[in-house]
Amino acid sequence: MAHTTCEMMWMMTLLGELDFCEDGLMSMYCDNQAVIYIASNPAFHKRTKHIEVDCHFVRNVVARKLFSTFFTPSLEEVADMFTKHVAPRVFLIYVTSRV
Repeated sequence: MAHTTCEMMWMMTLLGELDFCEDGLMSMYCDNQAVIYIASNPAFHKRTKHIEVDCHFVRNVVARKLFSTFFTPSLEEVADMFTKHVAPRVFLIYVTSRV
């Protein structure tokens, strides 16, 4: 999620320099509800006592309202089709649901 946040910040800067700015939040989808909760909750808990700098970076970006985070179940992650081996039946579900 931290790497995606960096890429999205870079894209926002690039689009701003090209005078192609859209008002509104950018959306980030993740299949891990715990990560979304940690990124959006400013309170520290005993379980998150030893989190890394990456988590603080994402938390600050979400707190500044630059991005909004949403949960997407693993089976509905469209990016998996491009980055992982996907079974033919799952591929057909992706293709038929997007048409």
